[in-house]
Amino acid sequence: MYELLKQKLKRAITAEDKINKLREFLQTLILKIMFDHQTFENLAFVGGTALRILYGVRRYSEDLDFSLIKRRNYSFESLINDLLYELKHYGLKVESVKKENNVVNICMIKFPALLNELSISGIKEQKLSIKLEIDTNPPKGWNTALTPISESYVFAIKHFDLPSLYATKLHACFFRRYTKGRDFYDLVWYLGKKTVPNFILLNNAVKQTEKKDFKIDSRNLKTFLIDKLKGVDFNYIRKDVERFLEDKNELKMLDKKIIMQIIK
Repeated sequence: MYELLKQKLKRAITAEDKINKLREFLQTLILKIMFDHQTFENLAFVGGTALRILYGVRRYSEDLDFSLIKRRNYSFESLINDLLYELKHYGLKVESVKKENNVVNICMIKFPALLNELSISGIKEQKLSIKLEIDTNPPKGWNTALTPISESYVFAIKHFDLPSLYATKLHACFFRRYTKGRDFYDLVWYLGKKTVPNFILLNNAVKQTEKKDFKIDSRNLKTFLIDKLKGVDFNYIRKDVERFLEDKNELKMLDKKIIMQIIK
């Protein structure tokens, strides 16, 4: 495994790029293990990493996010135990920290000493972490799709379809309690693709968190976006997302005036 990892990092120049590529390979390996254990019978892949791995968005991501779509036979503990067992079987040193509540299951999967062993970091104790987060009560109205993967390993991932992913991204951009630059980078990508969001899922997601009805549809979406974007600090957005971009020149697209023009 270590020789394979070294090969994957061969073309990476900076430590930042090496960490991003290494994390992405490990994310793909985790997804392959989940496929092998039929985890996608219960879970759908969602979030920014899904957009990266499934659709090739040109920015890296940190977390693996999922929505629980079938509760029967779902066990968070079994999922994590299977992952840890298989990762160790691949020859990796691995640790985990789990956190469960009524709605969200979270596990930090940590790879101790890996960065040092691959000569990325001079600090032996530095750990590379990947967070798994599972929403066990996702809003209703989603649709799923199945996409084959052939990067490093061959397998398939069940995930929210593109309109449903867009709906959850709009919710993250404008109703999350904290701002992530990555969300707005993804928003520009969706706008460029002229994706139509799953409005049923979007309105259900907003109602779930805001405790009131929203009627966002194709007629008022542009007005909604323009109104919400007025309060966004794009200086912060650019700083927050910069380290995840393959091409730093794309930061120029994260400009309020440019995005407003795209929407109009």
